[in-house]
Amino acid sequence: MAELGDAAEPALTELVANVVRHVPGRRCAVMMLRRPHGLRVEVADGCPALPREPEGDVLAESGRGLLIVAAVTDRWGVVPEADGGGKTAWFECDAKDARGRPEVARSE
Repeated sequence: MAELGDAAEPALTELVANVVRHVPGRRCAVMMLRRPHGLRVEVADGCPALPREPEGDVLAESGRGLLIVAAVTDRWGVVPEADGGGKTAWFECDAKDARGRPEVARSE
């Protein structure tokens, strides 16, 4: 799983940075789940406002966090809480073989 750090670290940094910048009180909960072929990370906060992908200039100084998350992970998304009191942003990184292909389950 060590190879997943190159993707997971910047993605987690961006999601937590969004909490610091945009969530009143700057509080969140982070959960990391090891999967058979990768990693899932969730960042939950109490702010109902959903993040937006940047519009216009992708070279602007702000608004690029989700572009970074999308670029370095295999999947990502945001799920609003059912009660409207917050959201969970998540991403998944798949383990890759030496050729950069997703690892597949092997039966023994």
